Amino acid sequence: MSNYIKVFSGNFIEVQRIFKALEDVNICAIIKDESESGRLAGFGASIQGLQEIHVHKDELDKAEVLLEKLSSESELQE
Repeated sequence: MSNYIKVFSGNFIEVQRIFKALEDVNICAIIKDESESGRLAGFGASIQGLQEIHVHKDELDKAEVLLEKLSSESELQE
């Protein structure tokens, strides 16, 4: 069982923005890119460019608060 939990999935640009915001508040996050892993192993991927952000379960609550804040800010800009 993994100690990391997926908190977000999206395209490269969204993932980079959120990853940087998590880093800025000292949350250690991991970006998982199944399509790139599959490509490197010689397999095709069903969804190109979709990435996931995972955080350690001990930081999940803090990460969720930040993601909610980023989500509401994004909605205001649209």
